[in-house]
Formats: sequence, structure tokens, C-alpha cells
Amino acid sequence: MSKSKQTLLPNGPPRKLPDTPYIDVIPLGAGQDVGRSCILININKHVIMLDCGMHMGYSDDRRFPDFNQINIGSNLTRHIDCVIISHFHLDHCGSLPFFTEMIGYDGPVYMTYPTKSIAPVLLEDYRKIQVEYKGDSNFFTTAMIKACMRKCIPIDLEQVVDVLPDLKIQPFYAGHVLGAAMFLITSGGHSVLYTGDYNMTPDRHLGAAHVSPGLKPDLLISESTYASTIRDCKRARERDFLKKVHEAVKNGGKVLIPVFALGRAQELCILLESYWDRLKLDIPIFISAGLAEKANQYYRLFINWTNENIKNTFSERNMFDFKHIRPFDNKTAESPGPMVLFSTPGMLHGGQSLQVFKKWCEDEKNMIIMPGYCVAGTVGSRVVAGEKRIQIDDRTYDIKLQVQYMSFSAHADAKGITQLIRQVEPRNVMFVHGENAKMEFLKARVEKEFHINVYKPANGERVTILVPELNTFTVPRAMYQQALATDSHPHKRVVPFEAAIQENKDNRTVELVPVNGVIEDEYLYNVTYSEYVKVESVDWAHFSKKLRPIDPDHQIKDDGLDLFCSSILLTHGEEDDHLEVIFDISRTATLDRIYRAIGAVKCA
Repeated sequence: MSKSKQTLLPNGPPRKLPDTPYIDVIPLGAGQDVGRSCILININKHVIMLDCGMHMGYSDDRRFPDFNQINIGSNLTRHIDCVIISHFHLDHCGSLPFFTEMIGYDGPVYMTYPTKSIAPVLLEDYRKIQVEYKGDSNFFTTAMIKACMRKCIPIDLEQVVDVLPDLKIQPFYAGHVLGAAMFLITSGGHSVLYTGDYNMTPDRHLGAAHVSPGLKPDLLISESTYASTIRDCKRARERDFLKKVHEAVKNGGKVLIPVFALGRAQELCILLESYWDRLKLDIPIFISAGLAEKANQYYRLFINWTNENIKNTFSERNMFDFKHIRPFDNKTAESPGPMVLFSTPGMLHGGQSLQVFKKWCEDEKNMIIMPGYCVAGTVGSRVVAGEKRIQIDDRTYDIKLQVQYMSFSAHADAKGITQLIRQVEPRNVMFVHGENAKMEFLKARVEKEFHINVYKPANGERVTILVPELNTFTVPRAMYQQALATDSHPHKRVVPFEAAIQENKDNRTVELVPVNGVIEDEYLYNVTYSEYVKVESVDWAHFSKKLRPIDPDHQIKDDGLDLFCSSILLTHGEEDDHLEVIFDISRTATLDRIYRAIGAVKCA
């Protein structure tokens, strides 16, 4: 490892580095906390920043990740190879303009196409709240947001990107919100899978998270927002939500539902729209002005990111063209009578939802439904906690409205997190983006069930994970093509491969060579196996026809069949209805298919 990157993780005195390969991780945010997600990893001498978020619970410098942990001197870009943004939520991308334009990072930033389209809109909305309404002077400008986004490189799902010759990244579908992605980072034969936020359960407009099977990364870094929760039936939650809303408006109350711009807003709008339609209700439903239009624009543009139901019906009916839901004018908040309002932002940390809350919170007929997680320190978290008097700005409000917390959050629960671990089979797991006590609960469960190491570092705490030392070999083209040619499966996902590792004692190098060549040159013996099977009758032409789909290039010999370049031979057995099968050990898995094709049964 070069000296510059030795000292990058973290700032402080030099330390003795392990003699074996390792992965270094340090959270600058989201370590035993939810908010300002920002994880630095060092893998095979490459440093990558995973997300660069803002903490919604603070208004001072604590809202930013702890960039002081990075010992970078004056040349930040030389020390960090790239930044990856998992999705557009501000707790994952909110500090990015600050990091690139005010601190000075000028390297590549990778994100999906929907994230690059939507993130600048949310960043600008947040900037207006902080600067124009709250008077914050230590904040990025509109020009900085634009300059920041010019550094961002959009990539497609499952596209493999060569950041450097020996550093690759690849995004996978994460559910959660439009454009959210997990990222696989690979270098030197080692890998890290970073989940960002993800959902293992499909909903009304997005699919479930999925990755390629058998990734087996050295480290899985997973969010753990709901680490100790197993959610109840989603349909039961939806029925409860509709019942609560209907009862409140039937009694003349106003219902405030704080949401983020895209995601839960569309999910709950679809649900309420169909319910209003079914019951023929005429009580007005409003949504923050511009939100519906923006949502339509993005969902139409990125329709391939939605679930199959939305894709299949989009050409006939746009699910986001609501007939019962109208744009909200701020003056409408003072109107008498019942109504429902979907308003941003989702944690009541500013903006329209907080302004409306202040007007409605002291009337016991009204109701607020919090449909997602609220970061500690936000007004939303205090409301959910049951506080009856809350100071907002210069006034204390008596909280008399009904408070309902119903989790429609698109995060994986404990069951979903363990499901992902089971799918990807990591060597180590690290939990971030969660509360310490909940992480501890899931950590114990995962260690017991999967028998792997689980880490949950606090912000600023470095974890060094030792990984197996690997040797990389270049496979000669002829050997590679032969392996493909002898594969019996047309999709070619996995092929049998045989080679010998040969050392050149003159220059102390090793190389892959064909097994047969080593046997001939070094007087070694090739070990094969044989077994007997019983057939109805021996008919080589008939067997050849049946085996053609398994190995189109097999050959009929005078005394039998030659399959997969002599790695399986069928010949006469000791009895008239017996065959002897001679095979290399690498072909064992293929035998059952052959026996089924020719109607053979193993002899006892």
C-alpha cells in the first residue's frame, strides 16, 4: 500500500499494517446511527467513499459526515479513487455538493441514472429551506449543486465499470426508491457489497432487491434501520391505514401524512386513490404542489425501474395520474372541513409539512400519520415518541392531534436482512445505518445462525478485516475455449475446468497449463473413475441420438461413445445389458443427466 493511502483511514498516527490482505472500513457517518451515511473503505490499496449524506436531526456541523477523519492534506482527489452514491435520499447524498465544491474532491462520483436525475432536485429544495428560510450561511449554493452533478457519472444496473484497471464496481437493484442500488466493489480478487438502503419485499410500484447469485463477497455492508423488527402483514397495515384515515375525515378532521418526494408518496397515493374510488368518497386529498408532476415525469422516464404491474399497465393507464388527488396550495391549510394532505419532507424537519403541522397540531380532531422512520432530533421523531409539548422556532406547541405511526418504510426488516445474507453468502458482515441496541440484537442472531463475524463500528471507529490471500492466474485462450466447448449447459454460467499449476523454477513464476501436457511431460498419472450401469439393450446409435442435446460434439467409436473430449467414455460392460462408464472427477455432476437420457440405472 502506498504511503498516502496508508494514513487515509483514519487521521492519526501511523499504524503497523497486517502482513496478509485486508479490508479497512471506517464510518464517517451512519455508524451506530441513522443519518449522514458515509463509509470509507480501503480494498487492495484503493479507497472508496460509499455515500455522502446529511443528518436531518442537526443544523450545525454535525449534520455533515466527519470529514476530519480523513488525513488528506491538500490533495483530496489523489487519496480517494471514487465516490459511490446509492440513492437520492438526502441522508445518503445531501453532503455531496459540500464535499466536492467546498472541501474540494474532484474525482469521479458514480450513481444510477434515476439518482442523477432526481438528486439535484432534492438538493435544491433542501438548500432553499436551509438558506432562504433558515438563513444558513455555511451551505452550498445552486451553482455548487450544478457543478457537483457535472462530476457525477450515471451507470446502468449490473453494468461493470472499470474505475481503474484493477478496481471494478457494479450496481444491483435495491428496491427502496426509484434508482436505488446496491454496489459490488471488486479489486484484486476481493470484494465488498454495499447495500445502501434496500427492501427485500416488493410493493405497489417497485420490485424487491436482487443481486446475482453466489456473489460471496469478503464483506457485506448492510443497512440495519429495522434490525430488530419483523414487520406484520403488509395488507393488514394497509387496511389499518385506510381505516384510520377514513375515520378521521369522517369525524371532520384533517389528516397530515409527511412523506418524501418520491417513494412512499406514490405508494400511499396509489393505495388511497383506489380506496376513494371504491367507496366513491368526495373528501379532498392533496399533495404538495409540483410533487405529482415531478413523480409522473420521473416514473415515465424510468419505467423500467418499477415493478411488473406498473410496467404492464403504463401504456394503457398511468397509475400516477390521480383523479382524487390534487396539488396543494398553502392557503388551503386554513380551509374548514376535512381533508388529507401528503406533504414533504417526511421527518417534519422543515418545509411545508412542518408549517402545516404547526397549524393543525393543536386540534384533537386532526391526525398525523408518520409512515416512515424519523431520525433522532427531528420534530417527527419527537412526535412519534409521544411528546405533548414541542418547541418549534420561537413557540411551544401543545400536541393535541392524534398521532399514528405506521411503518410503510421501504427498508429491509430483520427477516429481509438475513434473507440477503443467505443469498449472497458473505465471509463477513458489517451493520451500519441503524441504532446500536438494534444492531446488537441482529448481530447476535446472525453470528449464531451463519457462524460468521459481524461488525457494527461507531462513527470514527476503524475495522480491519483480514481476507484470504489470493493468487491470480491468466487462463490461456485455448483452455478457456475448450472449457466452453465441453459445457453441457447452453447458458454457460458455470463450466467444468481442469488445469495444472506449474512452477517455473528459473524465474519463480507459476502458470496454468493443460493437465494432459503435464502428464506427458512429467510422467504423472491421470486419475479416472469408473462405474457400471444397466440398460435395456446396448444401442450406440440410439444412445448417440439421446445424448446429442447434452454434448452435440460427442463421437461414436467402435466400442462406445466419447463425450466431452474423452472426459466421459461409455463402453461395453461385462454383461450384455451393462455399460462401463469411465469419467474424470470434474464430470461427476453430468452423469445423472446422461443416465436419465439413455435409461441407465447404476448397478448395485
